This record gives sequence, C-alpha cells and structure tokens, in this order.
Amino acid sequence: MKNIKISIYLVLSMTLFSCYEQERNCSAFKTGKFSSETTVEGKKYSTTFERNDSMQIENFNNKIDTFSIRWINDCEYILENIKPKNREEKKAVHVKILNTKDLTYNFEYSFVGETKKQKGSVTKM
Repeated sequence: MKNIKISIYLVLSMTLFSCYEQERNCSAFKTGKFSSETTVEGKKYSTTFERNDSMQIENFNNKIDTFSIRWINDCEYILENIKPKNREEKKAVHVKILNTKDLTYNFEYSFVGETKKQKGSVTKM
C-alpha cells in the first residue's frame, strides 16, 4: 500500500511540474540581429549584435568585437573573442538559453570553467 501511495505521489508531482515547463525554441535564435540586456553588480548593460552560424559581431558602447560561436546543442553555445586585446577577453564564455517566448530569450552565462553565472535577456530585432 505504501509503494502505491509513493507511486501516485510521483506521478502527480511529475504531471504538475510538467505543466510548468518553459518553452525553449532555441533554433529560432541561432541567426539574426539582436539586442541584449544584462545586469552585473546592479548595473545594466545593453548591446546589439548580429550572428550567423559561426560568428557573432557585437557592438557595445560603440566598440565592435567579433566572436566565433560554437553550438554545443540547440540551447547552449560557446563564444570566443577572435581578436582579444587582454587576458580577460581571451576567456571563452558559455551561454545557456533558459527559456524562449516569441522574439525573446532569457539566458545565463559564465566564463568557461567558472561557476559564477550572470543572467540576461535577448530580443530578436
């Protein structure tokens, strides 16, 4: 009887949580023109960028940077600065798309090998 109750509880829990699964249509964001917003230590940063299947060109504060982009799976990718100017810019960035809705996605990112994550959002223009 106890096993039946546990089984029923597990089935109900899985059903309840599956109703709240967030949309992740990541393939719609692999190419195009985008605007992004992140908050780091309480300060908001905005940037625009354009990406194709292998490159991302970013404009931040009138500074242009070019990154190679390597998709790990449909919703995760690695960015590497093609012409880093210092040690910090040499670090690759791991990005994970958390959810998508219409023309927007929310993401988290960190330097490869580091555990501290930041979050942001991107809108396809």
